[in-house]
Amino acid sequence: MSDHRDSHGVAVHSIDHFALNVPSLTEAEQFFSAFGLEVTRVGASLDIRAGDGHRWARILPSDHKSLAYLSFNCFEGDLPAIQRQLMTAGASIKSSSPATTGTTDCIWFNDPDGNLIQVRVGPKTTPHEKTPLTHAEVAADSRGSCMRSELRKVRPRRMSHVLLFTPDTLRAVDFYERGLGLRLSDRSADVIAFTHAPHGSDHHLVAFVKSTAKGWHHVAWDVASINEVGAGATQMAAAGFREGWGTGRHVLGSNYFHYVRDPWGSFSEYSADMDFVSAGTAWPAGDFLPEDSLYQWGPDVPDYFIRNTEA
Repeated sequence: MSDHRDSHGVAVHSIDHFALNVPSLTEAEQFFSAFGLEVTRVGASLDIRAGDGHRWARILPSDHKSLAYLSFNCFEGDLPAIQRQLMTAGASIKSSSPATTGTTDCIWFNDPDGNLIQVRVGPKTTPHEKTPLTHAEVAADSRGSCMRSELRKVRPRRMSHVLLFTPDTLRAVDFYERGLGLRLSDRSADVIAFTHAPHGSDHHLVAFVKSTAKGWHHVAWDVASINEVGAGATQMAAAGFREGWGTGRHVLGSNYFHYVRDPWGSFSEYSADMDFVSAGTAWPAGDFLPEDSLYQWGPDVPDYFIRNTEA
C-alpha cells in the first residue's frame, strides 16, 4: 500500500533501473568500471551496480546508442491505479513486453516520445531522507588532505537521476505527472524541466531537455562528498576519459557536478549534495531564466554537452 496518497493520485516512488543500448559492450565495461561502478557480464549484456548493491542498469548490445527502456518501481497495491492514470493520460498499455525482468507484476507502455517504460511493484531505491555528505570540516592542527598516492577509487553510492532529450519538454512533464504521478520541481521555460517523486526524492528523478528528437543525455550517480566529485573527474581522466563538463555547482538541484563523456556522446555524472524533497512536501516549483538556471559556477559549457547524438 502507498504511504502517500493525495489529490494527485498515486505515483511511482523510484527508478528501479534503466537499460541502455550501446555499440560496444567492451567499451561500456571499460567506461563504467573506470567510473567506479561494479560491472558484471550476464550473457550478452552487462549489469551495473553501485555501492548500495542494487542493479541500476542493464547495458545491451546494439548498432547504436539509445535508451532500451526505463523501469520505475511503485508500492504494492498502487499498480492498478497507476495503469488507470496512464490510460487516462493517453498511454497504450502493451499486452506483451521484452523478457527482461522475470516478473509479471508490471506494466509496459510507450511515453509520448516513444520511449519504452516499465512500471513494476518493487522496493524503494531512492532514500527516505537527504543523504548526508561524509566529508567533515578539518579541525585546526590537523592535516585535511591525504597524499595523491593514497587516494582510494571513487565508487558512487547509488544512482540519482536520468536526463532525457525530448522534442516537447512540457508535453513530457504533463504526461509523467498525470500518468506516473511525478511532480514538477523546477523548469526553465520549455527548454529544461526537472521532476521528482512524491514519496521522498532527490530534486530530480527524471529530467527533460528540449531537442529535435528523443535521446539519452545522462545518468547521474550520487557520491559521498564534494571531494569525490573532483577526484572522480581525475580518476576518469587518468583512464582516458577526459571530455566532459565540470567541476561546478548547479542552480536547480544545487548539486555539485562533474560530467564525463562516454564513448557514445552521452554522459555519466558524479553528483553530490542535491536538494531533497521529503515525502508529502509541496516543493515550490519555479520557472527560471535559461542564463540563471544551469550552473552557479564552473567552466563554460562545451558545445558537445547539449548535442543529441541520436537526433
